Amino acid sequence: MGQMSIGEFARRSRLSAKALRLYDARGLLPPARVDEDSGYRFYEPGQLKRARLIAALRQLQVPLAEIRAILPLEPVQAADRVREFWAATDAEHTARRALAAHLIDELSGKRSVMYEVSAREMPDRMLLCVKRNVAGRDQAWAFGKEFIALLRHYQLPPLQGRAGAFFCIYWGEVSEDSDGPVEWCRPVPTDEAEVLSARCRELTLRAEPAHQEAFVKLGTNGQIDGAEWQLFSRSLHAWSEQQHGVRLTDLGMRITYLASEAGQEAYSDFAVPFIGHSRG
Repeated sequence: MGQMSIGEFARRSRLSAKALRLYDARGLLPPARVDEDSGYRFYEPGQLKRARLIAALRQLQVPLAEIRAILPLEPVQAADRVREFWAATDAEHTARRALAAHLIDELSGKRSVMYEVSAREMPDRMLLCVKRNVAGRDQAWAFGKEFIALLRHYQLPPLQGRAGAFFCIYWGEVSEDSDGPVEWCRPVPTDEAEVLSARCRELTLRAEPAHQEAFVKLGTNGQIDGAEWQLFSRSLHAWSEQQHGVRLTDLGMRITYLASEAGQEAYSDFAVPFIGHSRG
């Protein structure tokens, strides 16, 4: 069979002409030929398999950017990528189910702490930071990768423990509707802070005073979706309401990334500074 018009290809692939034009614009499914005079698009029969794969992935709500990464892969690698995507989607669904249950309890007058909350003291610190508005989780993680690349480039002197770990402050919610802002921070030795700041021109130096934090321990990679974010946040607020004289501050919700140490696995935690005295 020879080349097909976009209309025929749309019928055989069960994709609309609008979708085919979109996938062409995104580099997912360009036509085999475009007539120079008319601008009509023509497709090869061999492109049907790719079109149907894209359609199936979209039914799984795989984003177009992720599909673009999957398409060039060998079948086994593509299968692994789809498996990873679906596992993440399944985890997100589980978190949304837990959030829905929590909201139902809350609206019904029940109060509960979803996760174990602990408190800690944080010392005065000097921080090298970069702050930016980001829209959505993908932009947030791209910003984080950019920050980590800067840390690797400058090889800042290491500091031990939680107080020395790099962390991310979410000054506002990051979602499809809200763009933060987000601030990435790296504590540095106080006596070297000015010199390091002059060397790291992309980063801003600021002082953070000593404070207390309520926190929930996360997994090893610190990746949480919007529903989990709400659950952790609500757990911390529920915990503060159960304490006497404790108030969470508006100094941002933060994720701290603690590197692995001897005999310990790297992990992260979700924290909010608070004022007052907790019961432990």
